Amino acid sequence: MRHMQSSRRKFFGRARNLAAGAAALTRVSAGPRETAEAGEDYYDKLGVTKIINAAGTYTILTASTMPPPVQAAVARAAKHPVRLLELQQKAGEYLARRLKCEAAMVTCGAASALTLGTAACMTVGNTKAAALLPLDVAGLRNEVIVQKAHRYGYDHALTNCGVRFVEVETMDDYQRAFTDRTVMCHFFNAAEGGTISREDWIRIAHQHNVPCFNDAAADVPPISNLWKYTQMGFDLVTFSGGKGIRGPQNAGLLLGRKDLIEAAAVSNNPYDETVGRGMKVAKEQIVGMVAAVDWFLGQSDEEMQAEFHRRADYIAGQLKKVLPVRAEIFVPPVANQVPHLLIRYDQEKIRIAPRAVAAELRAGTPSIELNPATGTGHGSAGLPTDENTIVVGVWMLEPGEEAIVARRLREVLLKAAA
Repeated sequence: MRHMQSSRRKFFGRARNLAAGAAALTRVSAGPRETAEAGEDYYDKLGVTKIINAAGTYTILTASTMPPPVQAAVARAAKHPVRLLELQQKAGEYLARRLKCEAAMVTCGAASALTLGTAACMTVGNTKAAALLPLDVAGLRNEVIVQKAHRYGYDHALTNCGVRFVEVETMDDYQRAFTDRTVMCHFFNAAEGGTISREDWIRIAHQHNVPCFNDAAADVPPISNLWKYTQMGFDLVTFSGGKGIRGPQNAGLLLGRKDLIEAAAVSNNPYDETVGRGMKVAKEQIVGMVAAVDWFLGQSDEEMQAEFHRRADYIAGQLKKVLPVRAEIFVPPVANQVPHLLIRYDQEKIRIAPRAVAAELRAGTPSIELNPATGTGHGSAGLPTDENTIVVGVWMLEPGEEAIVARRLREVLLKAAA
């Protein structure tokens, strides 16, 4: 207990220091310089509604917010031009050392890493082939083996390279699927189905000298996942920069074998006539991604989880004081492996459906977004939800916002219970 209290104090202290750092970034003397350095609020100028993110790191909600040290690194990087190729190379070398892998690249999000990694597998050792993708692939290997249960909404990031999928379900299927056209074996790390394990997926692929790619985009924390899968034997692994790592939303990581990362670089911006030419990562995002990794590696899984539990417990406690609700904290097994608050109640006593609750919070001031699994029967990332469940994601809340979320939930539910 004493250790937990100490961890929470450290986390709270760090949060206060970060908040103070954010304030220091914009606190300058009054007058014209204040406007110039703090910057005009273009959300207000454009009429864009700011939200409290009680959902999670969803792209449609602009993912995570960058911590003050990452924001500061991005702002400083914006002041100086550099040579892009040198920055990418040195950033990759630094990240590879920190993340215990052969090589690394900052990409334009995890989807870009999927495209560039697939292109790398198709063109490694044949740099001229990078200009052939995606249409002129007749002379290239272009079959990607995937478990049927691992087909998902990001398939297009791979087919952008001109590949075709070969689906398998059993180990026998997998063994028979290899041909002289097989170029890669793809694995979706957070898939909720599939019978072939990561270890077996790697082992069989390597028996056939075919590289394995693991899409682990949303799968930190825990922090150690950043090197777990490359050390397991995956030849390529991708993580999103704007999710748990808290980097720029339009940045990601491609980690793995040195020869494949070098091949991916040939298909990347700034080279012309390649599938990655439009996947530009600006100098600010490259530096921001490196700074975010440094920040993330300085955190503690235990302290983060304790703080997220505290937020969920607080919201649940505020509701249970005055309402007949049931509350449960659930941690998904792989993707977004952080505490989520599940709230259930008898709609005969509280006459409002969870989706209507989400709509009222969205329309209120401040506007609050609940997890999109609220009131549905298809929660993502393994969330056990149904039409009678409110899902609150607490890990992207700014300090103190849990109190606002609790108050608004209480107001909406109390009104429906009257």
